[in-house]
Amino acid sequence: MSTLLESYAAGRWFRASDDGEPLLDAATGEEVARISSRGLDVAAMVRHARDTGGPALRSLTFHERAALLKALAKHLSERKEELYALSVRTGATSRDTAIDVDGGIGTLFSYASKGVRELPNDTIVLDGGLERLGKGGTFVGQHVYTSRPGVAVQINAFNFPVWGMLEKLAPAFLAGLPSIVKPGSQTAYLTELAVRLIVESQILPEGTLQLVAGGAGGLLDELTVQDSVAFTGSAHTAGILRRHPNVLDGGVVLGVEADSLNCSILGPDVRADDPEFDLFVKDVVTEMTVKAGQKCTAIRRVLVPGALAGQVVEALAERLANVSVGDPRNPDVRMGALAGLGQREEVRKAVEALRASADVVVGDPAGDALLDGDATRGAFMTPLVLLARPGATEPHDVEPFGPVSTVLAYDGLDEAVALAARGRGSLVASVATHDPDVARSVVLGLAPWHGRVLVLDRDDAKESTGHGSPLPVLVHGGPGRAGGGEELGGVRGVLHHMQRTAVQASPDLLTAVTGRWTTGAARAESGVHPFRKSLADLRIGDTIASAPRTVSLADIEHFAEFTGDTFYAHTDPEAAARNPLFGGIVAHGYLVVSLAAGLFVDPAPGPVLANFGVDTLRFLTPVKAGDAIAVTLTVKQITPRSGADYGEVRWDAVVTNQEGKAVATYDVLTLVAKTWDAP
Repeated sequence: MSTLLESYAAGRWFRASDDGEPLLDAATGEEVARISSRGLDVAAMVRHARDTGGPALRSLTFHERAALLKALAKHLSERKEELYALSVRTGATSRDTAIDVDGGIGTLFSYASKGVRELPNDTIVLDGGLERLGKGGTFVGQHVYTSRPGVAVQINAFNFPVWGMLEKLAPAFLAGLPSIVKPGSQTAYLTELAVRLIVESQILPEGTLQLVAGGAGGLLDELTVQDSVAFTGSAHTAGILRRHPNVLDGGVVLGVEADSLNCSILGPDVRADDPEFDLFVKDVVTEMTVKAGQKCTAIRRVLVPGALAGQVVEALAERLANVSVGDPRNPDVRMGALAGLGQREEVRKAVEALRASADVVVGDPAGDALLDGDATRGAFMTPLVLLARPGATEPHDVEPFGPVSTVLAYDGLDEAVALAARGRGSLVASVATHDPDVARSVVLGLAPWHGRVLVLDRDDAKESTGHGSPLPVLVHGGPGRAGGGEELGGVRGVLHHMQRTAVQASPDLLTAVTGRWTTGAARAESGVHPFRKSLADLRIGDTIASAPRTVSLADIEHFAEFTGDTFYAHTDPEAAARNPLFGGIVAHGYLVVSLAAGLFVDPAPGPVLANFGVDTLRFLTPVKAGDAIAVTLTVKQITPRSGADYGEVRWDAVVTNQEGKAVATYDVLTLVAKTWDAP
């Protein structure tokens, strides 16, 4: 008997009490493993996540969590050949496996990088700017994101057993949420291997990742208001989850990615000899054949100008004729098997439904022309293209989750957009066009109905990742029929798991809560220039207030001549006098900033290593010849960099004139040594 898959629950591997159900090799029909979760204590799993995994994870800063994700990505990269070897049993070619395995690992790397570059080395994230709630400045507000003390349950589909897990795990982990993963049963043996590699590495804190191999009955019963469920799968199952009492009334957050009738539009500007025509056809064929069309983002509807429908069908037929189908172990095979015979039967049923208003024009629904493999034991299916008849409805309602696409002719751009919208919400759409007006019109028309829109043309084709590739930095999800959920999107995917709260307090107490100096909070002037302090010695609120410096007309003239910035407001008294904002010659804004730097910089070598940026620069009051400016510089935020002997310091800079009015405000960003021994 083959191996019974195990769940990883409450810190140990669990084997079910029965023999389980067989999981078959998609190409050969041989038994790969068995699966069952009978006897699994899901309540203990939830407790373990809440009591062990959650606290361990939330004790780490975003940068520390990111470092663990990076270490995990490196570990899986070193062991990915084991995943490749097993992935072939899912029916995947090496190209398919790269999308799944390498794509999942790449997502870990991406979130590790985002965590360090875009999140603070802290456990709290500030959202937006400070809101002044009173005239005196003693009552202020700030939105913050904090980690929820809950559990992220992730229910994945069979088509991406590795990427499907890692793309949900990475943002949840970075947000401080432990994950319980329930993969699609048909290919769960590959997910189980990936989890084994992760557990054996001991990189992730215990309790932050658990696995349900088999049914997850009763799991949602254990969830409460701080917990969430991310589901990828059929609309039918999504409906069952939506009706669960804990989702309806218990406050459990449910995110759904469900059926999606994605479309690709050939722009009306494109002719058969244009580069966009070939790019369009190539993209359609790619989405039909990668993973044997078993992608939630695959192109199901091919919308083309009526005059080009015949040429598009011919071009698709020509390309598809070169797609060899068979056992993915054969290196010459370009498209492998569907996940199982049951899945193939579902696709064939969908094709029959489509034929009510469309004709098969490429391929044979019963075709078994294979380069290699057994058509009776393997879940093979040759690619099919259908051509919809006028007024067809089924292509907008039926999703064949396999290598099947339907061509629909349109008459005018408005009709193309209307046809796309008949999918009632999709994950992604694409348009092949080189016309700016077409691009704008289509994108604006498609955007309300789609989570992502690709505009493909000759200029971006070489770098384009294609219609069907969700990227870690862009949102993945869609409205309506597609489920209404949203995943990935860089830091958006992290914040999606966190709680946003509006905090109202005095500046001093808000500074204490957020770890970031707040305008109006106390400043500390110790007599020691802050630039003489290392990261270890600096404190939030450390301040230097400079002496004033008078800006002369000669300064303004010299700056104009030296930089070449001879804008009339700085050089032409008569023209400047007519300017309603200035009423005369004024200093350059960058002259003011430069002079301010001269007022606060300590020139001697010290712990400040470099200035690497200026943020939120605003010029508020014009500076005229004879005005005296001064600057107040305050330590606003301190962020040590992991693995480096320096960190980042954000300084609040306020430049004022002789009347105390703010001339300019901005943040100065510097790199400061963690320790410093004066020579």
